[in-house]
Amino acid sequence: MSVADEIDRLAAQRAAGHLTDDEFEAAKARLFTQAPGASSGSTLQVDPDVAAINNLRRSQSDRWIGGVCGGIARLTGIDSWIVRLLFALSVLFGGLGFIPYLLLWIFVPVER
Repeated sequence: MSVADEIDRLAAQRAAGHLTDDEFEAAKARLFTQAPGASSGSTLQVDPDVAAINNLRRSQSDRWIGGVCGGIARLTGIDSWIVRLLFALSVLFGGLGFIPYLLLWIFVPVER
């Protein structure tokens, strides 16, 4: 549920007399000061898989070409040679691994 939906719900409760003006303001302030993804009642939850994908970075230290395999290996916790082998095999069998590797090389930022 978005923040706007939460505020509308709080406003409806205040209009119905379930919340005082002070309670409404306090609840609204909590909505705006809450960290994104923090769990509280019916607030928006961030999927852990999505959060992990957002942490994907190309590796600076474990790289052969673009650092994509090193970054994927660090994110998943498996050895980077396994990821490199999977990409190499996918390139050899039909060239399917070339396009994803190229796109990841372009769009995934480098770690700092």
